[in-house]
Amino acid sequence: MSNTRAITTTEKTAPETTALKDFMALIKIGIVNSNLITTFTGMWLAFHFNNIHFLTQLDTIFFTMLGTSLVIAGAASLNNYIDRDIDPFMERTKSRPTVTGKISSGKVLVMSFAFIILGTISLFMTTFTAGVLGIIGVFSYVVLYTLWTKRRFVSNTVVGSISGAIPPLIGWTAVDPHMNLIAFMLFVVMFIWQPPHFYALAMKRCEEYRAAGIPMLPVVKGFDVTKRHIVLWVAALLPLPFFMTSLGHFFVIFATILNLGWLILGIYGYKMKDSLKWARIMFIYSLNYLTILFVTMVIVTVV
Repeated sequence: MSNTRAITTTEKTAPETTALKDFMALIKIGIVNSNLITTFTGMWLAFHFNNIHFLTQLDTIFFTMLGTSLVIAGAASLNNYIDRDIDPFMERTKSRPTVTGKISSGKVLVMSFAFIILGTISLFMTTFTAGVLGIIGVFSYVVLYTLWTKRRFVSNTVVGSISGAIPPLIGWTAVDPHMNLIAFMLFVVMFIWQPPHFYALAMKRCEEYRAAGIPMLPVVKGFDVTKRHIVLWVAALLPLPFFMTSLGHFFVIFATILNLGWLILGIYGYKMKDSLKWARIMFIYSLNYLTILFVTMVIVTVV
């Protein structure tokens, strides 16, 4: 009953939006775009290490980027459909079209599965492995994370990191089904990057997660424990560049500097009295870190 009242209130107070904005919110366009960066990087590195010129593989590039976009958009909109009962309790999600009712639940379901099916077919147009990884990504995000762990376990963020680490593997295997160390390290980097990124976000939105009944780490364990976890996860990134020496010494040094910068900010958090300000700084750094790191991987293989 309380959820129904929250949704009704949201409908009355929701800001005016266009159909395009509602669609972009439904598919979580920010998540789609960020994952396309890692997907393209995985694909580009596969071209590089297999001595394949990208101009000879334009069809692979097209189907990989299209397929990845569609499966992520489909999984994201399905996540919105499932979470429409708790989204009204969070400021950043209460205006989603699945909450305001601007897009009906039936349409969301049809669109979600259509996107997932079309995206999976597109990935299978590249290689069998890429198609299977697309399915694994959707399953881990929708079933393992959204349906199983998100509302039950404080480890939900770690479980959710599986799906977020798969896109660069999709990009790689769309070109080369046989993954090497670099491909594996792309997965590891993405997997380890996500907990400190989302823990910082959870600190910022702690009371909203509490109201929604989601057992995020800062809600269950508090800010001090969350800070320690963030620092430990960031520290776990430190050795990773040294497993990626085939990208050159410049990359190893540059990635290490990025890692040390993030770690120093993390340790500095113990001295800051304003934990929320520190969380905002860590969150912004994590966003820039990911983009800069993956773009650098592409650049060092071009110059």
